Amino acid sequence: MNVHSDSVPARNETRRVRILCLHGYRGSSAILRRQIVPLATALGPDTELVFVDAPSLARGDFGWWHNGFRGWEHTRDWAVHLLRSGPRFDGVFGFSQGAALTGLLAGVREVTDPPLPFDFAIMVSGFTSTMPQHADLFHRPLAIPSVHVMGRADGIVPLRDSTLLAQRFIDPVVLEHGGGHVIPADRAVTGAIARFLTQFPGTPVHADEHRNLR
Repeated sequence: MNVHSDSVPARNETRRVRILCLHGYRGSSAILRRQIVPLATALGPDTELVFVDAPSLARGDFGWWHNGFRGWEHTRDWAVHLLRSGPRFDGVFGFSQGAALTGLLAGVREVTDPPLPFDFAIMVSGFTSTMPQHADLFHRPLAIPSVHVMGRADGIVPLRDSTLLAQRFIDPVVLEHGGGHVIPADRAVTGAIARFLTQFPGTPVHADEHRNLR
């Protein structure tokens, strides 16, 4: 498993929000690190972004699943193990297919006991599943706090598909921008996400704990 952590060393005894970041279809952790730079800059040193590759990439594949959500179960089990086994993640961020995965994991969170240990979900250019195999994940609106970023000019994931995902959640924060299938650099969007994160206390850290995980 490739795991890469990006953060600036925080001052002693500050609290840092730790976010698991999920790339898009035909993407990778390295690609997402480049795509997310404007947002990461806006979030600042008190946010730790942890990037991972889909488990299929190790086999030369390129997605979290394929048509008809083929391979979803393998990805689900991998993600559940990651979320339960390592240092705690405060939230999950996803772009494109990674955003769809984030939405599914939010559903898994609410039907498992104990719930998956994360407190918020951020989805950029996401979409939802209407497959029968996922019906139990969405039998009621999801209570986890969520942000949904969608582009009015997105030609890959249309606005209506991202809206359907947002409607799965109670009181979602919906942020539209004029661009396409991107993580926008628009300060109105990045600033709103930064403000959203202020409601989560994060994890106490010391400066000497800063490191890259591989």
